[in-house]
Amino acid sequence: MKFERFEDVPVWKDSVGLSVAVFRQTGDKRFRFKGDIANQLQRAALSVSNNIAEGFERGTTQELITFLYYARGSAGEVRSILAVLEQMGDFNDLKSEISDLKLKAESISRQIRGWLNSLQNTKITGQRYLNDRTKKQYRGEKDREDFLKLLQQITGRVPDSEAK
Repeated sequence: MKFERFEDVPVWKDSVGLSVAVFRQTGDKRFRFKGDIANQLQRAALSVSNNIAEGFERGTTQELITFLYYARGSAGEVRSILAVLEQMGDFNDLKSEISDLKLKAESISRQIRGWLNSLQNTKITGQRYLNDRTKKQYRGEKDREDFLKLLQQITGRVPDSEAK
């Protein structure tokens, strides 16, 4: 599926939800006087969605890949900070909430990994490099793939050129 705007990408939406949940949780009074941990957790959570957005807007597949790795790293940072909170006695009654946040961050990390896998296996170098010739070539390849799928559905077998 091709997305026109980063706001439509499911993992971006999930990462915004993670940020909102982190901000709600770190508003708890127990986070006061605990150094910079609430602020660091908030910044790491925000970094996930911001890096997805920035990479999406950059215009090349390689830049998107780079920023998705940054986003994935930030999701890992969120999980690491939450693991520290789990070990602090001051947050014992928040273990369930902390666990839920860790699961959200882990899910986001898995989604980003899946997206990275698909991007790393594509021939498309990005919007910035699309010109009339490459658009036509890509469209032709896509039309060929669609035709072969249709042919396979109709005949029930793979064409000889695809069976190799």
